[in-house]
Amino acid sequence: MTGLHVAIIMDGNGRWARSQGKPRWRGHVEGVESVRRIVRAAPDLGVSVLTLYAFSADNWKRPRMEVGRLFWLLKRYCVSERNELISRGVRVTAIGRRDRIPTPALHALQQLERETASGTKLHLRLAIDYSARAEVARATRELGQRVRAGELAPEQMTEELLTQAVTGGVPMPDLLIRTAGERRLSDFLLWELAYTELYFAQTHWPDFRRDDLATALADFRARERRFGGIVEEEEREWAVGA
Repeated sequence: MTGLHVAIIMDGNGRWARSQGKPRWRGHVEGVESVRRIVRAAPDLGVSVLTLYAFSADNWKRPRMEVGRLFWLLKRYCVSERNELISRGVRVTAIGRRDRIPTPALHALQQLERETASGTKLHLRLAIDYSARAEVARATRELGQRVRAGELAPEQMTEELLTQAVTGGVPMPDLLIRTAGERRLSDFLLWELAYTELYFAQTHWPDFRRDDLATALADFRARERRFGGIVEEEEREWAVGA
């Protein structure tokens, strides 16, 4: 599977609902519709991996009724979208903790993962009960346990090995999009975003459409990615100056 890895912080559901004079939960319902639209559009726009920040570890601080409705929406999405995701060749996996996900939603999610495992057109990753700091800590503990067991020497705990433990081999994101005008990472993919291009959209997530994704991707493709290096023309300038 080749193509871009795009990560999205889907922000603004509650603010969208307030602007419409609706309860917050209606914003989450409309947010699911945006997920459906973007999943459909992503492969045609050159995206092969799509990571969505669905529920952060900090979201447990929200009112219990809102949290319950979010996991009800997760279960409904896993059930209602199953056939379309399979037919479109979408593979679904989840990252983050699973031990706190309510059982009905967890079972639906695990079933969807199993039934879409052969998808090759798009890898849809749902970050649920997710904290980037917690994921780095988990990966570090796992490597430390291997050292204690004698499977790994301390000097073998390299950056590359930790990256593999954190990412599971998924390519680093090329582009991060955050909607609703906020400009922070909110504990999302902190290890992976070292050289990711950032794009902040003013649009609230429920209003985010294919054209919005296309605009973000066009902006990304117009950028010059250096990864800490310099371009060939600057190399020549340095050579002449020397």
